[in-house]
Amino acid sequence: MKTAIAFHSTHHGNTRKLVEAIADKHDVKLIDLAAGADGDLSDYDRIGFASGVYGGGLARELVAFADERLPEGKEVFYLYTSSITKESALKQVRKIAADRGCREVGAYYSKGYDTFGPFKLVGGVGKGHPTEDEICGAVAFYDGLDG
Repeated sequence: MKTAIAFHSTHHGNTRKLVEAIADKHDVKLIDLAAGADGDLSDYDRIGFASGVYGGGLARELVAFADERLPEGKEVFYLYTSSITKESALKQVRKIAADRGCREVGAYYSKGYDTFGPFKLVGGVGKGHPTEDEICGAVAFYDGLDG
């Protein structure tokens, strides 16, 4: 199945670690939105959206990309990183996908290192995350999408 993952990863590269580990083991097109990449998703059967959680939601750039570029009827999945679990962060992008008749095939969360705002004063939270096990978990999650 032809797959692309659009991702936005800044600060500590938490999300980048997950998507690059998947791309190292699978033929997946990575679209790095933080680097200004742009892409046509129409040729892909399955599309992933991956981001850290910023202010309770996925990166604005990722949500805007999904809203502008996600074709109808695709399989979609999500990867997200945060210092705390926030499945509600997927709300906007899930709505976009549902409105386009896309089928969600899964979501994967990993804790991430966070030094934003007040966390910076204490040296950050989630130091050492994502761990190697969490990164391997993202690959196993992706592997499971075909099973």
